[in-house]
Amino acid sequence: MIFNSNKEKFIFFTLPISLFSLLPFFLITGPLLSDLSISLISLLFLFYCVKHKNFFFFKNKYFYFFLIFWLYLIFNTLINNFNLDSLKISIFYFRYGVFVIAIATLLSVDDKFIKYFFYCIFICFTSLILDGFYEYFVGENILGWKNAESSRISSFFGDEKILGSYLSRLWPIFFGLSIFIIKQQNKIFIFLLLIFILSEALIFLSGDRTAFFNINLSAIFVILFSHKLLKLRLITLSSSILLLIIISFINPTAKERVFDQTIKQMNIIKDREKPKVDELYIFSKEHTHHYITAYRMFLDNKILGVGVKNFRKLCSDEKYEISSSSCAPHPHNTYIQILTETGILGFLFLLTVLIYFCFYIVKHLFLKIKGKYYFSDFEICILSGIAIYLWPIIPTGNIFNNWLNIALILNLPFLLWSKRRS
Repeated sequence: MIFNSNKEKFIFFTLPISLFSLLPFFLITGPLLSDLSISLISLLFLFYCVKHKNFFFFKNKYFYFFLIFWLYLIFNTLINNFNLDSLKISIFYFRYGVFVIAIATLLSVDDKFIKYFFYCIFICFTSLILDGFYEYFVGENILGWKNAESSRISSFFGDEKILGSYLSRLWPIFFGLSIFIIKQQNKIFIFLLLIFILSEALIFLSGDRTAFFNINLSAIFVILFSHKLLKLRLITLSSSILLLIIISFINPTAKERVFDQTIKQMNIIKDREKPKVDELYIFSKEHTHHYITAYRMFLDNKILGVGVKNFRKLCSDEKYEISSSSCAPHPHNTYIQILTETGILGFLFLLTVLIYFCFYIVKHLFLKIKGKYYFSDFEICILSGIAIYLWPIIPTGNIFNNWLNIALILNLPFLLWSKRRS
């Protein structure tokens, strides 16, 4: 990128990297500021490309793949149970692809600003840990917000209950950047280790079972595929597990929600107070009925699905409904939602990403056996953050939710930039 003046550099470089660096803060406030930031970054980058008549940045196979998927979403929306809400989601989905290209390009121009993002995410994690544990011991956070559910810790997220989701989804980026920026021999890194351990424990205390699974999945991923992070990740993981065991003995509330309640909801252990039921559930009765309802929709709409975000509108239809638990804003599983709402054609895009991901991980594994590596340890950390989105057997949020999409795509510019420079 070439800037003809200081004003142009401010508009097309300084402003976008400032907004990008602040995204960890914006995600705590909700989807509004974070979505506004990535939209503005995308628009500024597009304006720069138009002004300089330079679209070279978009000439790569990843963006072409994304572009085809985006066009399919629009096509699907226009001909399939059309509604304005779905059309808005489909059209503006384009901003995510542009954002990834924009940040990866800006990192190539000057990667020094990567430290600004690191400092921001460091402050966010530290603040959430201090406030989260304060809430755990006192019963309210430092702002005086009380949690209605004693088994959940939410900190600055209030009623949203997404503290665990935030920490588990940004943890791989934070850990990777720490390895990349701070040398492990540095005294600061010892403090970072404490942050890592306490944040993993706080994810457990938040009562978010999916987040707890995700953080452990990313840990296993790093342990299996990294070059020099095996001992370090084992130390953080074992230390956090030890801390959780101690906490569970002192206060078993979080353990009861994460483990006992899950087993009970799956009907693995029968409840003596209720009539005997032989049926086993996938995660819970509600989740199971969501999945069956979604599957019935798919059988009627195999090729194109029912349309983006239309599960919530059709789940109460008597030919799909299983029970009063059938309906929800989404089916609570990424793969099932894509299959139900975008059909086999849409599912092929997700399946392609999964196969592509697995292919390069297997390639990395074979090279690792020979003492070589396809991905750096920094890239493995970032990939562990992507792996939690691609894991198929776990309850998930809405794949078209702005907050979740932003948390996901934060991984991609770092990965794209790192592979370009290697």
